[in-house]
Amino acid sequence: MNANWSRNNIFVYLLILVAAAALFLSVFQSSDARPEEVDVTSIARAIQEGSVESIVVNGDDVEVTMRDGDIVRTRKDEDISFLETLESLGVSATDIESVEITVDSPGQAGNWLTLLTSIGPLLFVGALLFLLMRQAQGSNSQAMSFGKSKAKVQAADKPTVTFDDVAGCDEAKVELAEVVEFLKEPEKFASLGARIPKGVLMVGHPGTGKTLMAKAVAGEAGVPFFTISGSEFVEMFVGVGASRVRDLFEQAKRNSPCIVFIDEIDAVGRHRGAGLGGSHDEREQTLNQILVEMDGFDTDTNVIIIAATNRPDILDPALLRPGRFDRRVVLDKPDVRGRRAIFDIHVKGKPLANDIDLDILARATPGFAGADIENVVNEAAILAARRNKRTIGMSEFEEAVERVALGGPERRSRVLSENRKRLTAYHEAGHAVVAKMLDSENTLQKVTIIPRGQAAGYAWQVPEEEKTLYSKEDFMARIAVALGGRIAEEIVFGDISSGASSDLEQVTRIARDMVTRYGMSEKLGPMVFGRKEEMVFLGREISEQRNYSEEVAEEIDREVRKIVDEGYEMARAALEDRRDLLDLVAQALLDQETLTRDELKSLFDTGALPSDVPKTPSSFSRPAQQSKPARRPDSAPQQGPATPPSPAPA
Repeated sequence: MNANWSRNNIFVYLLILVAAAALFLSVFQSSDARPEEVDVTSIARAIQEGSVESIVVNGDDVEVTMRDGDIVRTRKDEDISFLETLESLGVSATDIESVEITVDSPGQAGNWLTLLTSIGPLLFVGALLFLLMRQAQGSNSQAMSFGKSKAKVQAADKPTVTFDDVAGCDEAKVELAEVVEFLKEPEKFASLGARIPKGVLMVGHPGTGKTLMAKAVAGEAGVPFFTISGSEFVEMFVGVGASRVRDLFEQAKRNSPCIVFIDEIDAVGRHRGAGLGGSHDEREQTLNQILVEMDGFDTDTNVIIIAATNRPDILDPALLRPGRFDRRVVLDKPDVRGRRAIFDIHVKGKPLANDIDLDILARATPGFAGADIENVVNEAAILAARRNKRTIGMSEFEEAVERVALGGPERRSRVLSENRKRLTAYHEAGHAVVAKMLDSENTLQKVTIIPRGQAAGYAWQVPEEEKTLYSKEDFMARIAVALGGRIAEEIVFGDISSGASSDLEQVTRIARDMVTRYGMSEKLGPMVFGRKEEMVFLGREISEQRNYSEEVAEEIDREVRKIVDEGYEMARAALEDRRDLLDLVAQALLDQETLTRDELKSLFDTGALPSDVPKTPSSFSRPAQQSKPARRPDSAPQQGPATPPSPAPA
């Protein structure tokens, strides 16, 4: 493609150069003062009068120079020489002797130059028209290809991904293994009258490997794999999306058995009637064509449609009915065993140091999806290269986990005054002491006053066990821990700062959910108040519809206040009871800036830091007896008790 483009450019540049030269010569020649042309009789008379000094004969052109310096020209007959013409006009040999006569033969360069000057512009115009026609033909073919599918095809004999390359989703593998078996042995199912699902909808959080799983199905089955994004169907031209759908399904039928993978199908599969154009919206025409094409598959077509989305709640119900995407495969975030298996895949082929323990890393990364773990491994490799190491060590992995989990690198360049540093130390120490006293379900992984991301300091907790059900006691402990920083400021300094803004937001949300969603209010009872619309898997509320009266709303506010006050009193009592421990942790933070799991345990148990721990120790350590996973602090569900990093005062 590039070579053809270069040759075409050289040809165009050459034509432009030739045309410019011809134009220059023609202008130059026209700008010259051409000699006056006279007849041969006048030349003969001038020779007889002795007025001619020299004559130059060049072909049929004759140039005459007069003795007074004037130059005139004339033309002779083709079949006779110029001297014979003069003799026929009465010019004697004596008259001619006084004139210098020169005869030049016509040169090839002059002929070529004349030819080039005359036809060069014509050649240039013709070549330009030719190129314009070629471009118009290319544009026309491109315009005619708008309706063609843009799907990328992976050949059946070149599988790039198999089930061995996918980890952390064993249940999904089992579901999709049936699809692979159907494509390999369709007779086995046909003999029993079974019908394999025409479409498989993969649903899961972003980064859980939906696209990778679809490629693995194609690689295991050994069939062609067509992949296209839902947004590639829709263009600004009406009818293009439906045309591309028809072309894609025609290609799939010609190459059956095969797999068609539509990524982000929610781009064209939303509820119909929701667009600005009503039922005539281009996106809805594309969706209608997809529905028609899926209905048009025969039972012996052997074409499987796999689609992926993280928004199944907005898909049109017609897509999900039996006969279309009638099988749903959920790819959730992996547990500790799945995370360990994903680490094994991504560290394969990388030089690892001897101190690497992937079990510890798997426990320290709760809530991480496969893409997050891949990012951790990549960040660790980048850090090792930055430090000029030949292997990736545990310290690089620990730093990478904190970068991904806690929002960026440490900002050690930020200088805090002594007063703000002391305030930050007591704020984070308040979180740590309350967590030690009241929250036995979670372990303090690290407490620091070094800014990272948007936080000026944080107390990082990870749960001892990944939980899906939470008690009222769990929620109250989480509220108390979140309020610990603010209460520590109030006890020590007699004043409060804005550093607890995110803590208060978290406390209010937990308390309101306890009252309105989980029925944990004794006065209001086991009822749900309000109906919320949320983004699936993201946990973000879009809107809330109130289905209760103003009196009930006031009662909800009173119950929320009661729960927050109860948590506040719990945290204050714990800090006042162990004020010595609060001062001890705060002073350790002022001295070292960061306290790890082992140092915190030593402070809580013995009142002193362990002597064998270096000044900048690892934040990860192997627990004495721990076989349960931890939870990623910033990805815990809303109802969970894990405490995210608490920002210090801004």
